[in-house]
Amino acid sequence: MNASKTSHSRMRVTEVEEFLKNPPDGFSVEELPSGPRVHSDPEKSLVLIDDFNSCRREIVFLNSVGRKVKMQNLWEYTSMRKSLLSKRIYLMMSACEENFSVNDKKAANEERVLKQFVVSIDGNDPFIKWQMEKGLDWSISSVAGESYRVDIDLTEIMENWAVKNSSVITDKLTKVQPVWRDASFTLKYYSDALFDFAHWFGFSKRTFCLRLT
Repeated sequence: MNASKTSHSRMRVTEVEEFLKNPPDGFSVEELPSGPRVHSDPEKSLVLIDDFNSCRREIVFLNSVGRKVKMQNLWEYTSMRKSLLSKRIYLMMSACEENFSVNDKKAANEERVLKQFVVSIDGNDPFIKWQMEKGLDWSISSVAGESYRVDIDLTEIMENWAVKNSSVITDKLTKVQPVWRDASFTLKYYSDALFDFAHWFGFSKRTFCLRLT
């Protein structure tokens, strides 16, 4: 198994540079002076990656809808739900190390990025699909207002992956327990209600976690 890439029937984790060098099926990379531009097939992949910097280059996934998806009507929600339950979902996550320096108070408690990864999960996998359907249905039925926000959290998945792949994250001899940044994505549904108090005061925010087993 390539040290920079690990795969699972439900999840794949690939270092950003390896992803750009050897993009998976359905992806292609165009090198520009400003940085790589990544093309993908929206019929097969759902890319939820914001523009980011790596090795002093700006990396843009051209067909990405972003990590925070806004929906204004039932058609947009239905379309996004269908994509989540049928396509491979791509996210960019950073494995970070907390800085507990006592000499530099400004740097203390700040997170230092160890490595960046493109993480994909198979939304069509029966177990992932079941969790996603259950979480989305619960979120919609439990919110107090018409507008709502749902965070889908993959932190536990990445923490379990890191335990078995610590050498991929850092070259240090001592094991590092990374803090994961951007290990989630968000769906925001906005209704046209004039007095959506529950949403305004944060009562319509929900979170559910995905697991591999």
